[in-house]
Amino acid sequence: MQLFFSPDINEDTPQFTFPADESRHIVKVLRKKEGDTLHITNGKGFLFEATIMATDIRKCAATIIKSTYYQKSEPCLHLAVAPTKMNDRFEWFLEKATEIGVSEITPIICDHSERKVIKLERMQKVLQSAMKQSLQFHLPVLNDPITAKAFIEKNSPITNKKDQFYIAHCEETKKVDLKERLTPTKNAIILIGPEGDFSNSEIKTALKTGYEPVSLGENRLRTETAAIFACATMKFIN
Repeated sequence: MQLFFSPDINEDTPQFTFPADESRHIVKVLRKKEGDTLHITNGKGFLFEATIMATDIRKCAATIIKSTYYQKSEPCLHLAVAPTKMNDRFEWFLEKATEIGVSEITPIICDHSERKVIKLERMQKVLQSAMKQSLQFHLPVLNDPITAKAFIEKNSPITNKKDQFYIAHCEETKKVDLKERLTPTKNAIILIGPEGDFSNSEIKTALKTGYEPVSLGENRLRTETAAIFACATMKFIN
């Protein structure tokens, strides 16, 4: 199934027009014709079946003939990850985490972060592409960048007693293995630091707030690898 993405359509939309780039792809590359069926998602859980009405390479028009809603997979995983120095590594993480099934992502700017400027528009496109490729109908939520300490204050175990809160850091302190600590069927928030790890101050803030320190294994992992490992572990446990 070839899946398309259009965030502006819903179950009440009778017909719509694809933007120029997708119109050209549908008509020129896929060689779709009038009467052919297309599958579209709005990234909010809906899968739409639509019939092509007009094959204009600038504005291909289609009529929706069926809509189906799919519930979001539970439990939800919210990854707060420091953007990597090399942008392509972070984009790789976004792509793979989406394929695995992450629910929400927040780029966090840490004391040791080497990258502090984030291009959210580019990141959104990576998420959309990965969602379509993996045939999913829920687009992960991508939040605005925020400092690690501000994120911890905003997402605190003190005010949220129902979710799990973990921080994966490299300091030689007592930590529990993530795969042994995760509770199935329960939402989780996991902090992953930058190449230089979280600062001592950030770790203390997280622990004081109630985040539990966890280990991701014996090997020291890159930021993007650690985030993917956490995502895959959450999926496996559930």
